Amino acid sequence: MSIHRPLTLLATAVALAYPALAGAQTTNEQLLQELRELKSRVGELEKKLKDAESKLPPAGASWGMTPDQAAELNRLTVKADAAEDNTERLGFKDLKISGYIEPTYIYNKLQNRSGFQFLNQQSDGYFYDTSYFGAAVIDLTKEMEGGTIWKLTLSPNRGVGALIDGKSIIQEASVSVPMGGLQTRLIAGQIPDWSGYEYQQPTLNPFTTHNLLYDFTLPAGYTGVGLTQQWDKWLFKGMVANVNTPIRVSGEKSPVIVYRGDYAKGEFSGFGFAGLHGKSPNANTGSSTTAHLFEVDGYFTRGEWTFQGQASVGRQKDAAITPDADGNWRDASWWGLSGLMGYMVTPRLQALVRADYINNKKNGGGLYTYNGYYNPDEGTFNDSRNGIGPGLGEDANRGANRYALTFGMKYAINPQTAVKVEYRLDGADRAVFEDVKTGDFKKRNHLLGTSLVVAF
Repeated sequence: MSIHRPLTLLATAVALAYPALAGAQTTNEQLLQELRELKSRVGELEKKLKDAESKLPPAGASWGMTPDQAAELNRLTVKADAAEDNTERLGFKDLKISGYIEPTYIYNKLQNRSGFQFLNQQSDGYFYDTSYFGAAVIDLTKEMEGGTIWKLTLSPNRGVGALIDGKSIIQEASVSVPMGGLQTRLIAGQIPDWSGYEYQQPTLNPFTTHNLLYDFTLPAGYTGVGLTQQWDKWLFKGMVANVNTPIRVSGEKSPVIVYRGDYAKGEFSGFGFAGLHGKSPNANTGSSTTAHLFEVDGYFTRGEWTFQGQASVGRQKDAAITPDADGNWRDASWWGLSGLMGYMVTPRLQALVRADYINNKKNGGGLYTYNGYYNPDEGTFNDSRNGIGPGLGEDANRGANRYALTFGMKYAINPQTAVKVEYRLDGADRAVFEDVKTGDFKKRNHLLGTSLVVAF
């Protein structure tokens, strides 16, 4: 506010307070004396107003601040506004960066090896004692105006891209675009498989290793386009996509249909289902053959207890490990169960047990994309490291039924850091595990694993 207006008002008020100034019969001396007194009074009032004005905070500041504090506040406000504008201009607004690192130690008795494994390549294939663990991952998620979500997850050597492409470091590269509202979204890109109760990320999987159904009966990822739809407590998603490959080879034209539905019953429980139908890679034939997969899973968490479970069935054309007497490939089929139980011993320490079973005896065995092991020259039929196929020297037409029993502990050092320790017994009803030191085949194998997971 300008100081002149209040002074004018004050002068008027003072003038009204001194009626002698308005008197026509006042002598010149009296008038001069009164004018001097009035000038002195106005000067005093002007000084008081200036003193009060100098103590006011600048525009936008708060009462109770010194002038220096108010000036600093103004400087910081301008600086914050400039930083916000610069962040938006450079595209960093609503950009979230997260990640984790998971150095792992594994002892595998029959493979005669023990030691740390970290960022190792997957060029030799996918095995239950390597899986996706031992990874360093960084995730970038950008939410744009209007609700579009852009996601890029990088996982050198240990992600979906490394498994399906051999060289790619891309774990996920996807977009999610609202279609008339946030409840319906268009999704596209490379997306990791969403089947089952276990997650790939070690921050969400309480064990270091994965269950048998996760490892051997489910896809790795999808490349394609689809939709997600939220209805009350239901979430549905589906895609038309390539499975386990970023590109179709010559002569292949048919994609797969994949889908998942989840129902959140409440805060503590829920269930879901997932399926795949269409052409999938087949090492027997060197091309894709029709596969059908379906699974249901669920969870219940209350207090210190956690329960999770899954049941799966599947079949794939011409994917059995052992051909018929005429050398023709036969169909593979299987079913399996997996269950996990966890108990919080303390707020930081969780005790865990997991049990898995796969019935895989038909036509010598064969699981989803796990085939191509038949070598007529050597008379071998099985994957001797994962324990898939018929037993050595036994009926080649009957595959081994697999099981695994895992005990573990997970300890949270802090909200970002956890240590996991587990003992795992893998077994089968046929001698399908090779002892690499002796060349003998056995029905059981032992694994010890531990990992350190640090996330941000």
